[in-house]
Order: sequence, then structure tokens, then C-alpha cells
Amino acid sequence: MSASSSSSSSRPASQPRFMQHKTEAFWFYRFASIIYDQCNKLVYTEEMRDESLEELDLNDSNLIVVDVGGGTGFTTTGVVKHVDGKNVTILDQSPHQLDKAKKKEQLKDCTIIEGDAENLPFPTDYADRYVSAGSIEYWPDPQRGVRESYRVLKKGGKACMIGPVYPTSWLSCFFADIWMLFPKEEDYIEWFQKAGFQDIQLRRVGPRWFRGARRHGLIIGCCVTGVKPESGDSPLQLGPQMEDLKKPTNRNPFKFLWGYTLGWIGSWYFIFVPIYMWIKDKIFPTGVQI
Repeated sequence: MSASSSSSSSRPASQPRFMQHKTEAFWFYRFASIIYDQCNKLVYTEEMRDESLEELDLNDSNLIVVDVGGGTGFTTTGVVKHVDGKNVTILDQSPHQLDKAKKKEQLKDCTIIEGDAENLPFPTDYADRYVSAGSIEYWPDPQRGVRESYRVLKKGGKACMIGPVYPTSWLSCFFADIWMLFPKEEDYIEWFQKAGFQDIQLRRVGPRWFRGARRHGLIIGCCVTGVKPESGDSPLQLGPQMEDLKKPTNRNPFKFLWGYTLGWIGSWYFIFVPIYMWIKDKIFPTGVQI
């Protein structure tokens, strides 16, 4: 794949996605971390996690693994079933989420650090495996984050991105667009291709009580994997970061609060949808589309 150049572009005005900023995500999880593990069971089950991690080929306990946007360590607890915890690093920008991870006995041997998914503190050609679950939806520039996943992997290393998928229902589209990024499946494939990955695969996942329905979108709806073919940095060159955690935002506090409130409203819609689908699963006979 030949080297190419791209510059970061802002989100379309028609899709404001009020939580697709690092600052908003930080404050969102300042409060969501309190109930995160409980609510997470509605949309990202252990079964879904383990199905996704199958695609990562965790076939050696000595593999060096980074879990980016690892939050409370839910995905990492699946990783350490196969890989020695001392070889695993959990990175997240939220100290509140990481505090939850630090209290989990399964993760006591893991390295837990704060950091930026779009500017990882790891050297090039560092890890054997990269995983990120439920994080890409908050990245201001997803392509940059995928590019970083390529950079930090060794030659032959594998990345696995686990994230949401865009709805088709008009109402769910509306709430998705005011909350955070819900990529289309082809978006993931394009990001991986541009970053330089090969052997790109996409696997659909979802709570079993959705019975395969995807019209409302899914907070966790697919996992995408790719293999780094050569050592070194990604062939994709990008401009400056859209949002740098180290720099003050100087944003209007009233606009921030307004957008933050709308983002919270959008998030609650996607709590009620799984409950609604779970009830339908209980009411409608098995085999009937819901």
C-alpha cells in the first residue's frame, strides 16, 4: 500500500454528536462510571466480548496486549483469560473508569495508565495485539486512532476494534446523531484500509435478545480486525489533532453545558432500547423476527 496524506476533517453540522469530544467523554464518564458496569450488561455481554476476542487470536500467554479506551477493564478481564496480566496494559483518558479497573482482582497484574487513544504513549512496533472496545465512538478523529493502532503494533500484530453500528430507524438515527459516533460497517473497513492494515475482517455481534435486529443500531455491534503487514509507522499521514487533551479548549461554558445535556438525553435513549428489545424477546415466540 502506497503512502497517502490526509487531513483531519470536522464532523458534519447535521450530525453534531455532542459526546464525540474528549472533554465531553471525560465528564460523561465522571458520572457514568458509577453505574457503568451494571448498564454495560445490557449492551455488551460477556458472550459478546468473548466472541469478539476470538477474532484477536490470543493464542499465547506471552503476547503483549494493549487495551485502548479500556475503561473499567471489562474487555481486559476477557483478555487475561488467555494472556498473562503482566503483559497487558489498559489505557483510558478517564481516571474514574480506571479506578474501577484497579479494584478488579483479575486485573491486579496489569499496567493501568491514563492516555489518549489518538496519541498513544507506546513506541512504534511495541505490541503483539491491540484491542479497543466501546471507545472509538468518542474519538473526534477515528481515523487517527486506527492509525495509532497500526503504529504501535509489531509486524504481524493484530488489531481488534469493537464498537457501535449505525441505526436505520429514523428515531434511533436522530438520537444516535446527538449522542456519539455510530459508524457504518463500511466506515470501519475504510479506516483500517487507509491505516495500512491487511486481512481485514468484520464480525457482527449483539445481545442475543436483539435476535439479529439492527435497525436501532447497537452500542456494541461489530468487531473489526486487521493485521499489520510491515514494521514501522502507518503509511497514512495526518495533519494536527482535532482535539488535544493537553491544550485548553476555551469553549463557551453555556454551549458546553447545552451540548452535554443533549448528549446525555441521547445516551438514555440507548439504555431504553435494549430494555425494549429484551421485553420483546420475552413476549414474542422464538424464531419470530422482532
